[in-house]
Amino acid sequence: MDFKSALQTLTDRGFNPYPPAPHIRVPHAKEALLSGIKYYMGDRAQWLPCYDEVADWLTDNHGKGLLCVGECGLGKTLICTCVLPVILHHYCGKILSVYSATSLAARFNEARADKLLVVDDLGTEPAESISFGERHVYFNELADIAEKHGNLLIITSNLRTRSKPGYQSIEDTYGIRTLDRLNALCKTVTFRGKSMRQ
Repeated sequence: MDFKSALQTLTDRGFNPYPPAPHIRVPHAKEALLSGIKYYMGDRAQWLPCYDEVADWLTDNHGKGLLCVGECGLGKTLICTCVLPVILHHYCGKILSVYSATSLAARFNEARADKLLVVDDLGTEPAESISFGERHVYFNELADIAEKHGNLLIITSNLRTRSKPGYQSIEDTYGIRTLDRLNALCKTVTFRGKSMRQ
């Protein structure tokens, strides 16, 4: 059996078991990112070492989303909800839909249909919700859908990725299955340092 030819025949009829997420390639990504940060922060704008990793992702995402985790006040929300949507629209013609994690339950049908989405402040929503008598962990469901449909996820969270004494983690909150999916779907960038809000 020539598996590739057999798969192509099915693909021509609409079968696509694991579609790839969109590729992103932004020229001069570091300059574009810095320009956006300066626009919003003005004289308070700083370039942190972790921003280099975000710029690398913008240069070529290799079909992966972006998971920005770490300390408060280091620009995760600003970059992912304000700067990246403008850059991706300008350079790639893509429109990101932005959701706060706390709105996922109310906007889940809308979020599940979006191919390019930002989820801000993952871990601030209730761990479980009940809708019409059914229990849902909406983010777990969203990660499953992203894997099956090739959706691009951009996520911010103050949660760590793995369990560590004294800190809540994505693994603790959503389980190892969802963390494993996120590791496959996204490049993880850890933001460290002192809050710039002070």
